[in-house]
Amino acid sequence: MWLVLLTFQVAKLLLAQGENACMGHSTFRSPAPSDIEVHCGSQTVDLQILLCPIYFNGYNESLLALNSEHSKHQCKGTTDWMVDPPVVKFNFSITEGAISACSNLLTVTQESGNGQFADFSSIEYVTISGMVCSEDPSTGAITYHQEVMYRFSCRYPLQYLVNNTQMSVSGVSLAVRDNNGSFISTLSMQLYSDNKYSSAMQIPAGGLELKTRIFVEVKASNLTNRFNVLLDRCYATASPFPINTTFHDLFVGCNRDGQTVMGINGQQQKARFSFEAFRFVQFTGSALSTYYVHCATRLCVNSFCPTLTQNCTTDTNSKRRRSIDDNQDTTVSDMATISSGPITTRQDNGFQQTQMNSSVVAVSIVAGIVGSICFTLVAFIVHYMYNSKISIKTTLS
Repeated sequence: MWLVLLTFQVAKLLLAQGENACMGHSTFRSPAPSDIEVHCGSQTVDLQILLCPIYFNGYNESLLALNSEHSKHQCKGTTDWMVDPPVVKFNFSITEGAISACSNLLTVTQESGNGQFADFSSIEYVTISGMVCSEDPSTGAITYHQEVMYRFSCRYPLQYLVNNTQMSVSGVSLAVRDNNGSFISTLSMQLYSDNKYSSAMQIPAGGLELKTRIFVEVKASNLTNRFNVLLDRCYATASPFPINTTFHDLFVGCNRDGQTVMGINGQQQKARFSFEAFRFVQFTGSALSTYYVHCATRLCVNSFCPTLTQNCTTDTNSKRRRSIDDNQDTTVSDMATISSGPITTRQDNGFQQTQMNSSVVAVSIVAGIVGSICFTLVAFIVHYMYNSKISIKTTLS
């Protein structure tokens, strides 16, 4: 009872102060739907609501909370009287725990694939929604205050567009952002030299030997356990950019190169596969061949990922293969990709082979000469010992 009375008194004091500050302001009027501004950010959802209409209706910032969670401090807003017009601000992180802490809702919907993912089943969207509600300060059986309620929602596609690319020798980290909302995850691609994915691949200056197995891992961080990483297509190009120049598909859905071995995909917050180092024939005659690996990457809700992963144990000929010639797949801005740094392979040319053969011949000749000398020496020793025995026998006789 005392807590209710104390809250009522504080509310009355704030209301009096707020009314004085808002008196005569153009926003000191009845609340309107346009009073709330919603920013669907990359890490937080930020709400901003005009204060003066709230005071006009007989409320104040202490009587507002997300989804009527008035007893939770983290669900309350903070005022900013320094801006014009004054506002009350709410925000919460885009994590499953923070979303549910104030009873906001997170729902996932599936829609038909489009754009780059048109050939790969459906695309998932996340919608975060809720409302800011008022608590009536009246203590009696009746009230003259009309309830204040502002609804909001943010829609985040899980089809990602890359807006920044940074190259390095053996891996690349980049931010992935969608233009409609900014549900961002940090993706990284790392190359490894072992099947335990523990030793980072070091590309020597002279290039990798052909058929060296390269292990690739695409990993997402800053995600809730709700989402997994799914690779739809990985391919190599002679260009550092995922454009339609010279390319080689490592895998597209179930269709994969004969030397590509799939690991985990759509099962965790990382995806893995491996392939053998090769060279593009356009570099025939060159000592080195350089290319880059690109992976079309998206996220999926872990409970729904199995339905998005194509069943590669059945007839793969029935699966549609995306056309590389489609214009929508040939520009960087349209590609939802993550790229590796340069991979360089070497080829032993004819000179090196001749040099190796010459060395073998030289070693063989030297070995032959040494062998002849040894054979002659052994024969001489045997002959000498034989003659010595005959001499001894003659003397004894």
